[in-house]
Amino acid sequence: MSSRLPFGDGLRAELGAPGRSRTLDSSPRSRVWRVELPGTTAVVKQIVGGPDADERYAREVAALRLATRAEPPVVPTLLGTDPGERVLVLEHLDHRRPAWDWIVDHAAALARLHATARPEDAEVLPRWQGPTQADVTSFLRLADALEVPVAPGVSGELDDLVNRLGRAPGQAALLHGDPCPGNDLHTASGVRFIDFEQASLGSGLMELAYLRIGFPTCWCVTSASEPLLERAESAYREEWRSATGSEIRDGLTDACAGWLLRGDALVERARRDGTDHLARMPGRDWTWGTATARQRLVHRLGVVGR
Repeated sequence: MSSRLPFGDGLRAELGAPGRSRTLDSSPRSRVWRVELPGTTAVVKQIVGGPDADERYAREVAALRLATRAEPPVVPTLLGTDPGERVLVLEHLDHRRPAWDWIVDHAAALARLHATARPEDAEVLPRWQGPTQADVTSFLRLADALEVPVAPGVSGELDDLVNRLGRAPGQAALLHGDPCPGNDLHTASGVRFIDFEQASLGSGLMELAYLRIGFPTCWCVTSASEPLLERAESAYREEWRSATGSEIRDGLTDACAGWLLRGDALVERARRDGTDHLARMPGRDWTWGTATARQRLVHRLGVVGR
C-alpha cells in the first residue's frame, strides 16, 4: 500500500500545509502519521482495508465528537476530517509510562467517556452487540467435547443471560469498543482514549468488565490483584456518579459471563469471521499476543466462577 500522506486541499486550507511527517505503527486496517503543522504537531489517521472501512471511519468520527463533552478530556482533539479519504487529523499527545496501578486512572477515564452519551444520541452510533444463542450453543458443545457434565438447567440459564445482556441497564453509554492497553494514552493531563473504530452505544458494564475478564478484545491480557480491581471499579463508579448523578446498577457478573461465552474474543479482530473458535479448542491451542486461547478461556472461567 502507498505511504503517501493523505492531506488534501480541504485539510490544507483548514489546517495549513503539512511539514515533516513520520509513519507510525498501526494495525493493517489503518495508516497513521505524525505530522508537523503550522504551530502544532498532529496525528493523521486514515482508515483503510475491508468492506467496513466507511463504517469504521464514521464510528470513529462520531465517537470522538460525542466524547468532547467530557471534562477533563478523555480523547484527543479532532482537528479536521476528510470523509472522502477517510482521514482524521488529531491532536498529538505525549504518552508517558503508566504507573503500576494504571488501571485505576484507566477506569476513571473510561467512566467519563461512557457518560458522554445522551439519550438523544441513539441514532448516532450502532447498538452494542452481545453474545447470541449461537454462542450459547457453541459453549455447550465445548463442554460436551471436554466431557464436562452440564446440569439440566444450565442451557436455560445461559439463554436468560443472553436476554439480560440484550437489555442491560445503562444502554446510553458511549462504548469505546476496544478499551485496551495501547488504546489509552497516559498523558500529563490524564488518560485519553484513541482508536474508536468499533465504538457503539450500550451498557458501560460491558467495558468495565474488561478489568476482571482480562481485556478480551486485546492482544495484551492483564490480571490485576483483587485490591487493585476494587480500587479501579470504585473509581469508575465514583466518576460515573459525578458525571451522571446516578449509580451504576448491578450486572458486572453478567457482563463477565457474556465475555466468557464469546469465542470471537479468543482471536484478533481480523479473524472474527463467523468461525466457531470454541469448537477448535479441544483439538488445538493458538497464541494471540501475550496468551494462548486456552489460557484466556481458563482465566475467564476462573473469573466467572469466583
